[in-house]
Amino acid sequence: MVHADATSFPPNLSKPQAYQQLLDQVEGLCLDQRNWVCNLSNTSSLLWHLYHSLPSPASDVNWAGFYVYDHTSPPAKPRLILGPFQGKVACQTIAFGRGVCGTAAATQTTQLVPDVEKFPGHIACDSASKSEIVVPIIVEGKGVVAIIDIDCTVENGFDQVDKEYLEKLADFLAKSSDWP
Repeated sequence: MVHADATSFPPNLSKPQAYQQLLDQVEGLCLDQRNWVCNLSNTSSLLWHLYHSLPSPASDVNWAGFYVYDHTSPPAKPRLILGPFQGKVACQTIAFGRGVCGTAAATQTTQLVPDVEKFPGHIACDSASKSEIVVPIIVEGKGVVAIIDIDCTVENGFDQVDKEYLEKLADFLAKSSDWP
C-alpha cells in the first residue's frame, strides 16, 4: 500500500462508512508502528481528509488534531501540550479543567459542544470555530495521555455518529501506541 493512498476517501460515502474507512486505515498504518507521535501524525492527516471528503458540516472542519499530556507540568497542575494536527496554528498548552480540551482531560469524558460560545471558559484559538468535539485518549494505569480535538466553523458541526467513531478511534490509539 502506498501510504498517501490512505487519505483518499471515495465520493458519496456516508459519514459512518467514512469513519469506518478511517478506522481501518489507522489500524493498517499502526500495524507495525507503535510510536505515538507517528501514529497521531498520520491520524490527524486522515481525519482532515475524511472531513473534507464529506458534505457540510463535516467539510467545515477547520482544525483536527491532538493535544498530549505534558509530562513537564507539575502533578498538581497537569496540562496538555499541542500535538500533531491539521489546520491553523493553535494554543500551545491547555490546563486540565480549562476550556473544552481541558474539561475533557480533567473529566475523562467526551465533550460534544454544539456552540462553543455557550461553553464556560471556552478557549478561542481560532475565532472561526463555532462547534467542537473533544475525546480523551485514556490508557489503563496512566489515565489521559492525549485528547482528540476537532473544531468546525458552523454550529452543531458534530453529532452522535462523530462521538461514537471518535471514541472508537481514541480506544484504538490508546492500545496501539506506546505512550510515555
